[in-house]
Amino acid sequence: MKVSHSSFGNNILLFTMENDHGIRMEVTNFGARIVNLFVLTESGPTNIVLGFDTIEDYQKETYYGATIGRVAGRIKNGEFSIGESRYKTSVNQLGNTLHGGNPGFDEKIWDYEVKENDESASITFSTHSPDGENGFPGNLKVSVTYTLDNLNTWSVNYQAKSDKDTIFNPTNHVYFNLTGHPSNPIDNHFLQIFSEEFAPVNEDTTVTGEKRSTIGTPYDFRTPKELRSTFEAIDAEVEKVQGIDHPFFLTSSGIQQIAAKLISPDGKITVEVYTDEPAVVIYTANFVKGVPLMHGEKLSQHGGITFETQAAPGAEEFEGFGDILLLAGESYTSQTKFKIEVSPR
Repeated sequence: MKVSHSSFGNNILLFTMENDHGIRMEVTNFGARIVNLFVLTESGPTNIVLGFDTIEDYQKETYYGATIGRVAGRIKNGEFSIGESRYKTSVNQLGNTLHGGNPGFDEKIWDYEVKENDESASITFSTHSPDGENGFPGNLKVSVTYTLDNLNTWSVNYQAKSDKDTIFNPTNHVYFNLTGHPSNPIDNHFLQIFSEEFAPVNEDTTVTGEKRSTIGTPYDFRTPKELRSTFEAIDAEVEKVQGIDHPFFLTSSGIQQIAAKLISPDGKITVEVYTDEPAVVIYTANFVKGVPLMHGEKLSQHGGITFETQAAPGAEEFEGFGDILLLAGESYTSQTKFKIEVSPR
């Protein structure tokens, strides 16, 4: 397998990994993010994730494709407790802390290490978040490894360690659109989630603390169904966020257990998601006003979908939402895999 790199501007690098089947993945050390993911279809290389052409656009819209942390999702009022200690984190959206505050992992320039062999290639990005950054305790060392292999699987591996008790709940914020065109909404994509419960949200998209059955709701994806049916549903949760922006609790977790599946409108491209995390946040690009052009195209409403594997947002507050406490000196590890299948050309 091959790995190369080039300048992405502003002293930032763009790395390219390509396997023997023509899958090409491009990542950058700005935000340890996915920039492009090309698969070979009958019409040629098709980019199945959302991204921008310039680093300047990523500096305007930093979450796209990025590693998110220290804590993905929203911390209500930017407050949490560890034992008897109460912490206040910087708020950056409607009085809450979103995706770790500013600057988050998505805005850091990460160190990198490249490895390659005949069957796979990987890039490990690493960074340091100092004690007190955005209000979080502990000097945190964190690394994220992206690996692409000849089985058409790419994986995301997280590792971290803190010198103080802290909370930690990272994710990746890559958006998929299997048509290859961000101007095409994902309404005709088919989604399956191996989940029977989701977390309703408040008007500010923080979770309420309730776990609600998906069965019989617009968020029932136990079998694959077209996303259009959810987007057009008359439902309070759908209307609050104009689509989906909710945590789904997985029926089983483990890297060998499928968590979700996305199928292109023509059925020719499938992405399967596997994770050892207990939940996945699904977000369907509901608010896209002002987003820069993507490869010359305007991003449409519902122009992409994320699979943010993690403990559910609200875990620092609500029992049963997951354990995000990272004790001093303990090692955090997590893995998510995306398996890509393309029908023969």
